[in-house]
Amino acid sequence: MKKTALFFITILLLLPLLSCSSPQKSEKLTVTGIYFDTIIQIEAWGTKTSTLEHCKKICEDYENLLSNKIETSEISKINASKGNPVKVSKETLELISRGLDYCRLSDGKFDITIAPLSDLWNFTDNPDGTIPEPSAIEEACSHVDYKAIQVDKESSTVTLNDPQAKIDLGGIAKGYIADQLKAYLKSEGVEHALINLGGNVLTLGPAYDASPFRIGIQKPFDEQNSTIDIIEVEDRSVVSSGIYQRYFEKDGTVYHHILNPETGYPYSNNLLQATILSDSSMDGDALSTCCFAMGLEDGSALIEQLEDVQAIFVTEDYQLHYVGFED
Repeated sequence: MKKTALFFITILLLLPLLSCSSPQKSEKLTVTGIYFDTIIQIEAWGTKTSTLEHCKKICEDYENLLSNKIETSEISKINASKGNPVKVSKETLELISRGLDYCRLSDGKFDITIAPLSDLWNFTDNPDGTIPEPSAIEEACSHVDYKAIQVDKESSTVTLNDPQAKIDLGGIAKGYIADQLKAYLKSEGVEHALINLGGNVLTLGPAYDASPFRIGIQKPFDEQNSTIDIIEVEDRSVVSSGIYQRYFEKDGTVYHHILNPETGYPYSNNLLQATILSDSSMDGDALSTCCFAMGLEDGSALIEQLEDVQAIFVTEDYQLHYVGFED
């Protein structure tokens, strides 16, 4: 029986492995780092340390380009433009354009202008469970509308028709970056790799022993971080969005980071989690949020319309709902 490694969507402890500069084909190297406010880990077989170190450089470059938390990024420049056109790189233009595709696909339930709302909420350091004032939420909602984004591919510019609108690519950027890392590793001759960008998992080929990678889907809110399911994938992406990832509790209610652009409050639709399996991690990243926001019924209907995409929904009763899998 072939041995296979088990990888969790949520990584608790990451230990970098040291290796020589000219590894054997069977030798695994690991690199870790902190980017996009999360821990990333990349494992690859039969490659050089310098190759994985360059992966960290790729992550750093994209964070500096796309993060709305870095003042010098192109996204921050767009957000601070007061409605004036901003010339951007082809990468930023492409990612915003693809983000808009998913805004339209979800009829605005996924919206890359969510920043005015997400900036109001604190899901990472809020021990008192402070909730934004209703008037502030209402005001922020009035500036969340993806239709305010104007993309001009000829001039490579992006314009916010609402000067108070702001772009946040957090629902799609990590998937896009994972795809770029995979493309780079392939160009370097890597045939087996596992890319984990804070829960956005993308595999290159099968594991070195030719068995599938086994990805553990975390059970929501489980203190032991146990799995609710284990799936086997080769050359595929696995991305989860769930209410347990960033949240706080107030008076018995869970307030989580997946915000409804219409109400300004977290979605409440009987779902705990949506996991997407796809070829592209960018697609999986955006679809996991889209499908969660759309709910079980509409999210399932969307997945059934797409080719080579599967979903696993977890409802509040911890039942698993599989969509797009062969019987």
